[in-house]
Amino acid sequence: MNTDIILIIAVFGSILFSMTLHEAMHGFVAHYLGDDTAKMLGRLTLNPLAHIDPFLTLIMPVLFFITTGIPFGAAKPVPFNPYRLKYDEFGAALVGLAGPLTNLGLAIFVGLWTRFVIGFNAGIVTDIFIIFVFVNLGFFVFNMIPFPPLDGSRVLYALAPDAIRDFMKQIENMGLVGVAIFMIFVYGFISSFVGQAVSGLAEFILGRAISF
Repeated sequence: MNTDIILIIAVFGSILFSMTLHEAMHGFVAHYLGDDTAKMLGRLTLNPLAHIDPFLTLIMPVLFFITTGIPFGAAKPVPFNPYRLKYDEFGAALVGLAGPLTNLGLAIFVGLWTRFVIGFNAGIVTDIFIIFVFVNLGFFVFNMIPFPPLDGSRVLYALAPDAIRDFMKQIENMGLVGVAIFMIFVYGFISSFVGQAVSGLAEFILGRAISF
């Protein structure tokens, strides 16, 4: 099989696996904190089909990977009721953090495994593992941006004054329109920083600079 095809498959496979764990952890943490909304809606599952959003999960990450070498993306958000969670806004922040921190943990584990066990001379195997690291760091950094409905907004919401919370609620209620506004009017100003953050984290974990 052509190497490029294998790497494209690796990107898709990494995205599906990583975003499934990302979203499932949102649901599991929310359930642990007292809200069974995700379970009732069938989202407390490791089945990737339950979490896929055609644009955010498949099209956008591949477009970013082709144009920037770093796949950013998201999945269909797992719903939860913040009023049923323990610890109020901080419970919601924990639910928000669960997904990105899962991706960070996966990136650290696979990155260190590559660095100290597999090594960097294993050809296509090394490339696949490095792609997996970048995919997960991309999910981590992108989703930690404090802009609704991304996960980082949950942390900001727990700490922000009421005026900012009200503004964030208005954006979050827009759904995918809010994401489109973010991508069009905000992301262009921070894309360089996001790319540098992903590359810097990857270099720190892997012990060397990696470029695609």
